[in-house]
Amino acid sequence: MSIGEVLAQLRPDFPDVSISKIRFLEAEGLVEPQRSASGYRRFTPDDVARLRYVLTVQRDHYLPLRVIKEQLEQLNRGMELVSDGERPVTPYTAGSAKSAGEDEVALTQASLVEAAGISAELLAELESYSLVQPSRSGVYDAHALFVARTAGELAQYGLEPRHLRSVRSAAEREVDLVEQVLAPMLRQRSAEAAGRAEETAAEIARLTTRLHAAFVDAGVRRIRPR
Repeated sequence: MSIGEVLAQLRPDFPDVSISKIRFLEAEGLVEPQRSASGYRRFTPDDVARLRYVLTVQRDHYLPLRVIKEQLEQLNRGMELVSDGERPVTPYTAGSAKSAGEDEVALTQASLVEAAGISAELLAELESYSLVQPSRSGVYDAHALFVARTAGELAQYGLEPRHLRSVRSAAEREVDLVEQVLAPMLRQRSAEAAGRAEETAAEIARLTTRLHAAFVDAGVRRIRPR
C-alpha cells in the first residue's frame, strides 16, 4: 500500500492522523515500510497493524513513544503483552486528560520523578538549566519525561545537566534552520501551505537528526581506543 492508502485505512478510527504523523512514526523507528525502486514507501498489512497499535495506545493510554517502541520490540521477539484489561496503571498512563493531546502526557512532579527513574534533586537541576520545564498549570509533558529519563541515563556516565546545555543549543540552531525554510510557506496563510509546512518540518527534522547522529558517531569513532 502507498502512504495515502494507509492513511485512508486509519482515518476512520483516527481522524487526526496525517501523512506527516505516519512519517514521524517511521522516523522514530516504530514502523519500517519498504521502498519501491522509485523511492516511494510501500506498506504491508503488518505495517498498518503496527501503526494502528501505536495510535491506539497513544490515544487510550498516553504512553510515550519510547515505551511503545519497547513494547513493539517485545512483540517482535515473540513476547506477549499484558492485555488492556489487565494492564497495570503506571505514572505515565494515569491522570492524563484528553485535552493533553495524543502525543502528550500530564505528570505531576512526583510522577515525573518516578516515571523517569531520577531523583528530585536531578529534576531540580534540569529545571535550573531550563532543560525541563513544567507547563503553566504545573504539569510535565511527554517531552519533559523523555528529557528527564535520558538525562538520568547520562548521569550514570558522569554527565550532569550543565553538560547538556550544548546539546540543547545545537538543537535550537537546527530548529532555526527549519524555521528559515518554513517561513515562506507560513506567510501564505492557507490550509494547503500549512499542510506543506507540517510535512516539510517533519522531514527536515528527520534528516537533520540523522545528520547530527552521523557526525556524533563519526566523532566518537575517532576517539575510540585503537
